[in-house]
Amino acid sequence: MTFVPNPVRLAFLGCGYITKVHSRNLRSLAGDVVCSYASRDMAKAVEFKRMFQGAAAYPDYSSAIRSDAVDAVVIAVPPRYHLPLTLEALAAGKHVVVEKPAFLTMADYETALAARDAAGRVVIVGENDHYKPLAVRLRQLLAREVIGDMLFGHFTTLAKLPKTADDWRNDETMAGGDAFFEEGIHWLHMAGSLGPKITSIHGYRPPVSLEGPDKRFKSMLVAFKYDNGAAGALYYSREVPSLLRGLRFSKLFGREGIITFESNGIFVLVRGKHWFPKVLFPGFRDIRGYQAMYRDFVRAIRSGGQPEMSLERAIEDQRLMDQVYASI
Repeated sequence: MTFVPNPVRLAFLGCGYITKVHSRNLRSLAGDVVCSYASRDMAKAVEFKRMFQGAAAYPDYSSAIRSDAVDAVVIAVPPRYHLPLTLEALAAGKHVVVEKPAFLTMADYETALAARDAAGRVVIVGENDHYKPLAVRLRQLLAREVIGDMLFGHFTTLAKLPKTADDWRNDETMAGGDAFFEEGIHWLHMAGSLGPKITSIHGYRPPVSLEGPDKRFKSMLVAFKYDNGAAGALYYSREVPSLLRGLRFSKLFGREGIITFESNGIFVLVRGKHWFPKVLFPGFRDIRGYQAMYRDFVRAIRSGGQPEMSLERAIEDQRLMDQVYASI
């Protein structure tokens, strides 16, 4: 007889855009995850339950956290509320997925880490970019040394995507910081997760534009050095038009070749040691990595182990982020 483990009963805290993204991706894990929805607006929770064939709807976050029909929660609200909800969920014995950026300060991470260990539960930080096929393929290529000794990393993520006046990201007390802190953390993780570790880092921030409703700092250049001696740069902006409605190109340079990749993960072009120029397609089915992330979460819960995007791994990113802002 084949043993089929019970699905993880997952409740989303917050019913906004990102919950829709997660829920659509979780359809492929229907046998492993059952979703419920909680919102301060009960009508919205009911609507999400209907849209995604959920198991239940809750009129507030605490009701979902206290429910015996919930094993884990996804904290999908602005970063300001991440820590108190994480602590409440862990105190109630729930496993936790916390959206990125997970917390606002290093002290918050340490508080969450202590609470996780005391509760004996799994906490995964929702860094889906860690799991996306592009990142997996780049890690494989660098591990195989297809470009020889790496010399430079050049990462580009440019788009003209200002936020509207009523978007919570315009409030730094809600978002935790400017555009780079709130969203650029994904790209900082990408640059630091390919094998070589970033050992020193410095940020350069252009003057803020006061035109339009989005008054945040929206651009950042980050320069860094890896532990293998290579140097890198990350160009991040949400006020520079991108090529062809979203195409962005990044490169990894080595003594024996170059890896060029579309930053969103559409393709990788490799010219390297023993490689003629070759185009690789990392994968479109889970191009943003959400499905792989949740599989890792379910695996960690069932095995009692740690997910790849553990709090410890997220702390490495927060340490780099702190250094970037300290350097400005």
